[in-house]
Amino acid sequence: MEHYLYLLINFFTVIVCFIFSFHPKIQFSRYFKEFLWASLLVGIVFIAWDAWFTKIGVWWFNDKYLLGIRLFGLPVEELLFFICIPFSCVFTYFCLTTFFKLDWKPLPQNIFVIVCIAASLVISYFFLERIYTFMTFLSTAGSLFILHFILKVKWIGKVSFIYLLLMPGFLMVNGILTGTGLESPIVNYNPDEFIGLRILTIPVEDTVYGYELILWNIFFFELFRKTEKQPVVEVEA
Repeated sequence: MEHYLYLLINFFTVIVCFIFSFHPKIQFSRYFKEFLWASLLVGIVFIAWDAWFTKIGVWWFNDKYLLGIRLFGLPVEELLFFICIPFSCVFTYFCLTTFFKLDWKPLPQNIFVIVCIAASLVISYFFLERIYTFMTFLSTAGSLFILHFILKVKWIGKVSFIYLLLMPGFLMVNGILTGTGLESPIVNYNPDEFIGLRILTIPVEDTVYGYELILWNIFFFELFRKTEKQPVVEVEA
């Protein structure tokens, strides 16, 4: 049964959101195609990053909790992670933005983005020799700069707030992956390649990595949804 643990984590992460996607007041199921295109496009980059870090020993996986099927040097469960986690996050984003007005005014969002970019650049500079820390904070700074200043998206503030709301679920899922409640972690990290600061068992870099993953999933989801020009879901009072 232990060999199914990572697979079960993916399943339970996504199943409730998937079921409620068909609710008549939500109808997220109408956007499955847009989500899949977005997650696959973003997943290509993150899977390549993941495979590279696995190859050079930044992290590795415990076969005790895996089916044993690998593609590109990664467990199949890890590949599913890049669909299941974004699905739950994009679904939550879709629901909250459908039912609530969470938009930020331009000034607070500008300040937030600039502070995040500056902080990420400083952290990446001070940890040049720790590749997970350096790459994660540098790429996140670059992503925020591109999304905010070049692509001119208006939703970074509200997505960041929603990501904060999702943090308890993130900590629960990633906590199990990194060893909370287990004899040994599903995902192991080379202590020489990250800061060493953890939230419970979770490297702090994981929260930033996840944030960047969700930002790009939201960007392409909204891009493809706009391209399709589907009608706005009407919600009864």
